[in-house]
Order: sequence, then structure tokens, then C-alpha cells
Amino acid sequence: MSAPRIHAVCPSALLVDLYELTMMRAYWSSGVEGRATFDLFVRRLPPERNFLLAVGLETALELLEGLRFSSRDLDYLSGTTLFDKAFLEVLERLRFSGDVDAMAEGTVAFAREPILRVTAPILEAQLFESLLMNQFHVQTLLASKAARVILAARGRRVVDFGLRRMHGVDSAVAGARAYWIAGFDGTSNVLAGQLYGIPIVGTMAHSFVQCHSSELAAFRAFTAVYPETVLLVDTYDTLQGVERVIELSRELGASFRVRGIRLDSGNLLELSLAARRQLDAAGLGEVRIFVSGNLDEHRVAELVGAGAPIDAFGVGTRLGTSEDAPNLDLVYKLAQLGGRPLLKLSTDKATLPGIKQVWRRLDGRGVLAGDVIGLAGEDLDGVPLLEPRMRQGVRVAEGPEDLSIIRQRVAEQLAALPAAIRGLAPADPPYPVEVSPALRDCTRSVAEGLAD
Repeated sequence: MSAPRIHAVCPSALLVDLYELTMMRAYWSSGVEGRATFDLFVRRLPPERNFLLAVGLETALELLEGLRFSSRDLDYLSGTTLFDKAFLEVLERLRFSGDVDAMAEGTVAFAREPILRVTAPILEAQLFESLLMNQFHVQTLLASKAARVILAARGRRVVDFGLRRMHGVDSAVAGARAYWIAGFDGTSNVLAGQLYGIPIVGTMAHSFVQCHSSELAAFRAFTAVYPETVLLVDTYDTLQGVERVIELSRELGASFRVRGIRLDSGNLLELSLAARRQLDAAGLGEVRIFVSGNLDEHRVAELVGAGAPIDAFGVGTRLGTSEDAPNLDLVYKLAQLGGRPLLKLSTDKATLPGIKQVWRRLDGRGVLAGDVIGLAGEDLDGVPLLEPRMRQGVRVAEGPEDLSIIRQRVAEQLAALPAAIRGLAPADPPYPVEVSPALRDCTRSVAEGLAD
């Protein structure tokens, strides 16, 4: 079975910031041309993050392959009076013909490291700035949050309940894919399940219980249809709800096949301990305890650390909005044009010039030991992370990478993180990322040239 295509929401080539189009027209009118290299990277990590998971490559490749200006798009642009007919004809013919080098999806990444590098004629490379940032931002942000939840859970199952409060359809679908890549065990989002083959999970809400004459009646009705279900027990009184499950087990005898109960409110530590005692005393040791309700990595870590007998977590709003760090300082910056290295010297926004590579070193135990950002032509110690993904507008690989491979990559990389970087607290010192001497010399030389 081939890997599913990404669900990229892009109704037209007009999903750009206006300044990309006005710059393109000005480039074209003034004769600025040549192959440009842009780097996509995060300037600095949020204080709440020790690392990121780079996710969004498949979306980027699909958009670069397929984006076209339709006649409707061109008619709209013509009506703005900002673009003349000759330039609109340029847009009509525009197809991405450049090269893309990028980290593999699911690669652990750090500040200043290029996640993706685009080299193409300047009009093409400039056009995709906002679109690539938009897609990499949401997927990297959510995958990185999900990885922290996975680490906090210490092997317990975690599922995605985030759909209803996420910021739109695109983020809900892309987020479910990002969570699965990060290590989640399933999603409540049925569309994401269809698109990506993610296991779908979910049973009942409190409204189902409320619609019946009693909690027990609701449990009878639901298990008649779905006998191997998880029953929600906190609609009225949680521990009484557990007793209703026990009563149902006595009624059904050998036909009782309920797999678990779900706690969605209250003191989850105390309630899970009490519920476990009740279930075990009734001979229901195989019935698992699933919890949800305002969970994030910190709450999950607290419950696990306190010895709560919880088998699985449903995480939603705080994950889907990345509540503690809702944005990344992600940028897409010009590094070279026509073979000439370029940089910015803006305060707190300086960039590194030239075509770059990132090398990663491991210690003797297979633990990440440090990264070096250098010029692509250098021969440095470690494994180069940026690999060819497109050449002359055509993918290097025949199709999307299988999600199981990306998922395994993430698991291996999370396991290889130093203990302090894997933790939830800010690491001191942070993971080491250096700039090579040759790149430092290039930066100094380009900066000095600007002063002449």
C-alpha cells in the first residue's frame, strides 16, 4: 500500500502575502534575476521548548509541485490594478523548477538550523515564503508539543482529542498527522483517520448518559451496540459511575467485554486510585482506566510521577492550541542570489549567509552530542541533515514517505536526546549548536563588504 498523500489545504496561488507578489513584479520589472537560496528556520526556541520536531516537508513538496495561478486568480489580480498584463502572463506560466533540500520529517531540530532550503529562480523562491512558513509552522509547533506529551507519558497510551477547539480545519487535520508522527496512538478525528490510516478512537459523551433514565441504562444501551467499549463514568458521581460498571459486569457475566472506563473531571489522581481499587475488588482487573480533561505534558507527568494507575490519556485543547508556546519564531530568509552570499544584520534578526548544511554528532552511546551549521561545501564531522528532496521541480523520491517510517524516526531521535533536553524543564545548558569557522569567516566577509 502506498503512503497517503498529505491533505494540503490550498485553494489557490493567492494564498500569499501581497508583498511577495509586489516584490516579484518589481524584481521582474527591474531585471533582478538569478537563482536564489532561501532558508526556513526557527530563530530561537520558546523558553518552554528544548527541541523541535521538524514536520511539514510533505506538504511543502506537494504545494511546490502543484501550485498554479488559475484564470480566476489572474482576473482578481488584474482587478487590483497593481499588476500589468505582461507580469500576469509571467504568473500564468510560473511553475516551480527549483531544488529543495530538507531535514527528513520528524527530525529533531534546534534554533538557527535550516529545516528546509529552497534554491530556485528568484520569482519562484520568493513566491512560496508565506505558504511554506504557514504549513511548517503549524505542523512543527504541534508535533513538538505532542513529543513532550509522549515523553511525559513514559510508555502509556496517548490519543488526540483536539479537533473541536483547534484553529480551523487545516490545523485539526495536519495536527492529527503531526501527533501520530510524534508517537500518539490514535485520534478522534475521523477525517485524519481516513486520510492517513491513523487508528480512530472514541465512544460516548455525557449527553448519551443524560439521554437515558439512568447511568446504568445508558451503559446497557451502549454496550449492546459496542460491547468492547470504554464507558464514561463521571456524568454524575464518578465513583458511583464505576459501581454502575461493576453492576453491569454482574448482569452480563461472561458476556461482559467492556475494555475500560474514562474519567474526564475531578481529581484524576485520587479518582483513578479509588476506581482501580473498586474494579480490582470486583474482579475487573482487566478493565483499564482512561483519563481526559485539560491535560498537557505537565499534568500527564504529574500523574505518572505520582503513581496514578492510569493506562491511557486523551489530550485535546492544550495540545491542539500549544497553549504554553502558541507560536514559533519561524522565518524564511534569503541567503544567496546568483552565487553571491547575502545576510541581514538587523538587531536580534541577523542571518547567516550562503548555502548551508547542518551536521549532527553522536557520542559513543548513540546520544546526540551537538550540531554544527556550516557551508554546504565543507567536510565536517557528523551526519549531514539536509538531503535532496526536489531537483528541477521534480521530487527525488517517487512518493510520500510512509508515516510508519517517520514515526519510527521520531521514536529513535527522542530516545537519543540527552536526558536534560528530553525533560520538560528548560535545559541549562541548552543543546549545543555551533557555527563552523568557515561560515563565521563568510559571515564576517559579507558584513564587511556591506560597509564598503
